[in-house]
Amino acid sequence: MMKGQWTSLLGLANRARKTISGEELAVKEIRSGKAKLVLLAKDASANTHKKITDKCNYYSVPYRLVEDRYILGKAIGKEARVVVALLDDGFARKMLMLLD
Repeated sequence: MMKGQWTSLLGLANRARKTISGEELAVKEIRSGKAKLVLLAKDASANTHKKITDKCNYYSVPYRLVEDRYILGKAIGKEARVVVALLDDGFARKMLMLLD
């Protein structure tokens, strides 16, 4: 997996205001059907990991694990972030291509 490419794409999606970060906001977007793809840091707590993956599975939202919270946060120009949801089909599809 090319780290540079997916983080650049996430940065672009963020600038286009097509991302949401943080556990509670992500869960809300998953429930509402707006989240098209969820990125979850591998170093998320077991509790957060379960909550997010359960929600994604229940609402049929794809998710991918990424290295850690610092890479995820840095990609969207913030401090550490454990969960980032993409709210755009195009960005989500391209991201899945880069991460799979």
